[in-house]
Amino acid sequence: MKVPFLNLKAQYDAIAQEVEQSIKEVLGACAFSGGPYVERFEGEFAAFCGTSSAVGVSSGTEALWLTLAALGVKAGDEVITAPNSFIATAEAVSLTGAKPVFVDVEEGSFTMDPALLERAITPRTKAVIPVHLFGQTADMDPIIAIARKHGLAVVEDACQAHGAEYQGKRAGSLADAGCFSFYPGKNLGAYGEAGGVTTSDRQLADRIRMLRDHGQSRKYYHELVGTNGRMDGIQGAVLSVKLKHLPAWNDARRAHAIAYRHLLEGAASVKTPREMRYARHVYHVYAVRAPGRDRLIEALAASGIACGVHYPVPIHLQNAYASLGKLAGSFPVAERCAQEFVSLPMFPELAEEQIAFVAAELGRLAAAPSGAR
Repeated sequence: MKVPFLNLKAQYDAIAQEVEQSIKEVLGACAFSGGPYVERFEGEFAAFCGTSSAVGVSSGTEALWLTLAALGVKAGDEVITAPNSFIATAEAVSLTGAKPVFVDVEEGSFTMDPALLERAITPRTKAVIPVHLFGQTADMDPIIAIARKHGLAVVEDACQAHGAEYQGKRAGSLADAGCFSFYPGKNLGAYGEAGGVTTSDRQLADRIRMLRDHGQSRKYYHELVGTNGRMDGIQGAVLSVKLKHLPAWNDARRAHAIAYRHLLEGAASVKTPREMRYARHVYHVYAVRAPGRDRLIEALAASGIACGVHYPVPIHLQNAYASLGKLAGSFPVAERCAQEFVSLPMFPELAEEQIAFVAAELGRLAAAPSGAR
């Protein structure tokens, strides 16, 4: 049996008529850059997340960068985040001229450890970016309490957490702002590049809107030095269609996660992900931990099962951030996870028999001596 890691075609086939009609409307209106279809999605997504505003931008990286810039983060500042994220989290900090500072993550959630946050704060710290990893939020209450004590902004990296919840509130509504990626493979994915920022701070939203559009307050009147970070109309229209299906898709992911967990209960060397007591996980990625990860992935591929690794090299050990001087051993939990994570196939249309096959093969291969795989 062949099991893909992701199957965007299956999702498209299920909503093709709705999507094609929405794209035809954009083409007919020639509303290609920003415009009414983006504005409609912004209103819908703000309501979904429980914020007063959402700002559509061109990518998740842009969402993080523009939000930090709008908050006044600049050269000489520091921004604290987690080392086990996609590099875009740190890149956004660097693009403002500030320095990314890392704290390690918790074993259970793989998100920022609040107990380690305060010791990382210096007089130069301007903001904190907790990363909602794999579809589960960070433990936000203690993070926000520490940040507020020190007068710091808090920006959610919610790029993997569309529809995730913390204490009953949706990701994107938990801090000063939430930043989302709508890259095609996300739980809510565009048909190209797109991102968004959610906030209930209207002044912050207005400033991000200006920055995404060359710093304009109105056409040809530039209040700030900005950039071209707009969302295009086709992506706005597609995202409006897909947003209606997101709750059902997330429910399907959660059901798949439950099935994986039950089927892997007997695989002693495989650690399945844990849903924290405060969270409603939406399983953008279903990452298990297993020894001998690289050999295991090769063996699964030979069985027809496509897997991934999120992420094999923590940010502080990337060549791009060698100048920070953080060596192996600096953040031991994040580094262990990077060596052990195996991301299993996870998408709403995954079939029961595919999940059963993946779990059976994983259990068999994980239990076998390395030479027998």
